[in-house]
Amino acid sequence: MKCYTYKTVAGCDVRADVHRAPGDGARPVIVWIHGGALIGGHRGNLCDWQRDFYLSAGYTVVSIDYRLAPETKLAGIIEDLRDAFRWVAEEGPRLFDAAPGMVATVGHSAGGYLALMAGFCVHPRPRAIVSFYGYGDIAGAWYSGPDPYYSRLPPVPREEAYAAVGGSVISAVEGASNRGRYYLYLRQNGLWCSEVVGHDPKTEPEAFAPFCPLQHVKGDYPPTLLLHGDQDADVPCEQSVMMAEALAAAGVEHELVTVAGAGHGFDLRDNAQNRAVLARAVKFLTAHVR
Repeated sequence: MKCYTYKTVAGCDVRADVHRAPGDGARPVIVWIHGGALIGGHRGNLCDWQRDFYLSAGYTVVSIDYRLAPETKLAGIIEDLRDAFRWVAEEGPRLFDAAPGMVATVGHSAGGYLALMAGFCVHPRPRAIVSFYGYGDIAGAWYSGPDPYYSRLPPVPREEAYAAVGGSVISAVEGASNRGRYYLYLRQNGLWCSEVVGHDPKTEPEAFAPFCPLQHVKGDYPPTLLLHGDQDADVPCEQSVMMAEALAAAGVEHELVTVAGAGHGFDLRDNAQNRAVLARAVKFLTAHVR
């Protein structure tokens, strides 16, 4: 594995890890995007077994960081997404023998959302998208109002929530952190949209349109595989169903796989069911990337 800084902004180095199996020859690339509600996580969250699965299928995996909210608002995060894909396209062939034009993206949760954003906002666009429990609508009631599931948990005090954030610009959260408490506070109070985007979805709905993949599906959107557990308590499975409906209406090749009884992050365990899910993802990618 080699680590690169693909951009520096506001004194923050934004990095990417490149995982490549030994051997010569240009290889297709998977841009892998971590989750964490756009508030936490880092490029190292890629599971070893999933990484090795992609490598054994002949892909180079580029796991990217991006600046995190609330210190950076969503517009800046999308700027990082664009810059990461541009860096892979322009520097990848020289730095790690990326096959020109053969780029796909895989994302999980918030990373799945960013993968869906890449379907219309990055250039060149990925040849295929795999979204694990991602979402196409960030302004809906599920995110803009208090969440019923999280509201059943003990309320997080405001002071505790904001004590975890608000420092310098960051692009990775590694080790112990209280940012999860901040996220819980936002979900309990319906504040994620306002804090992450910087606008109120109730009074400024037009500010969210550029950041909702569901509103940007056209006939030239990349082929997309949507994977979602039907018992997901964090991101409703309906988000992938809605995205599938939009893709179908636009005539975009896609697949929707709902995993019975599975919750959020169902794929993290290395077991037979999840290896079958990942094999399906690789089959989908290979059909459209190679």
